[in-house]
Amino acid sequence: MATPIGTELISEIPPTFPKSDQIIQPTGVKSSGPKKKLLRRTGYDYSQALRRGYQLGFLLINLWLGGLFYAWVRQFETGAHRSLSRPAGVEGWLPIAGMMNFKYWVVTGQVPAMHPAAMFLLITFASMAFLFRKAFCSWLCPVGTLSEYLWRAGKKIFGPNLRVWRWADIPLRGLKYLLLGFFVWAVSSMSAHSIAAFMRSDYGLIADVKMLNFFRMIGETGAIVISILIVASVFIQNFWCRYLCPYGALLGLASLLSPLGIRRNAEACIDCSKCAKACPSALPVDKLLTIRSAECTGCLECVAVCPAQAALYMSARTFPGSSERGREVPAWAIAAAIAALFLGIVGYAKLEGYWNSDVPTATYQKLVPHANEAQHPMPGDPGLTE
Repeated sequence: MATPIGTELISEIPPTFPKSDQIIQPTGVKSSGPKKKLLRRTGYDYSQALRRGYQLGFLLINLWLGGLFYAWVRQFETGAHRSLSRPAGVEGWLPIAGMMNFKYWVVTGQVPAMHPAAMFLLITFASMAFLFRKAFCSWLCPVGTLSEYLWRAGKKIFGPNLRVWRWADIPLRGLKYLLLGFFVWAVSSMSAHSIAAFMRSDYGLIADVKMLNFFRMIGETGAIVISILIVASVFIQNFWCRYLCPYGALLGLASLLSPLGIRRNAEACIDCSKCAKACPSALPVDKLLTIRSAECTGCLECVAVCPAQAALYMSARTFPGSSERGREVPAWAIAAAIAALFLGIVGYAKLEGYWNSDVPTATYQKLVPHANEAQHPMPGDPGLTE
């Protein structure tokens, strides 16, 4: 007799949970024992609509900041009346400066005068990763948003995205950690004096202008590299984020300490594998009890596609050996907390006068029109050594 829709049968799983991240059973292997019916989820899952709303909103904020910054630069280049103020929010695109300033702050106890917004934004995004599983990458990051829409467009136009072989996928993921390691080594090798000197160098003062000029005056090599990344992102999910983004690697390491995690209830799970197929990071969600991977971005895609009631959810961690189910954390709570963190830390920096760089307008007038002439300071240069 055919099974009615919505009453698929699954193998019953013992009520005792294995340790976190332990595989329940290999794919395709069915356990013997009594069967039970699917208890279908009720209600509408709004997590993805909420997440995409945040993505769009933050993307628009960045476009607005970029437009203001471009106009601010042009007023120095053209000699026009200087009526615009520099939008410090563009320093979110200077994560290395954020790392350098964070070290300076830890060592000296003083908020840096140059590019302080970069540090506060780094702290904000790292806090999000710690609390909500690398949520900055999937909820706010403009590059992550563009990457996601590229592979979704590729899937719609060309069919299913390509899956990189596991033997190649794992080493390739390690590339972003190698890049992160290089930057951490470079920053850790600098003294507080060297960091302050770097930030006050001509290059350090207009690092944001140099970044803008890279894109608006892009050369052949840069254009080829970006084109390759775009094409790769169309066919492979989150290519840049998955293999090359050192910022994502840093946030992934922070997320390993997160009190939250995706948890699968083996008793309610129907082993349909929809969660694993939906995961942009290609994690084996259908085989694990708790997802604690540094690759999990907290996007809740897996939760959104799960058809079984209380089978998959974001929850607070429980103590080892505890039989209690972790308390479920709804998508609206994550969204509200992300907004509170962002507005709270940025608002604090602004209210305390730590948001804007302490650079005279005359200095910008001198440096901005000749930004391409500023050279990156090198170790051993006069002024960088104590």
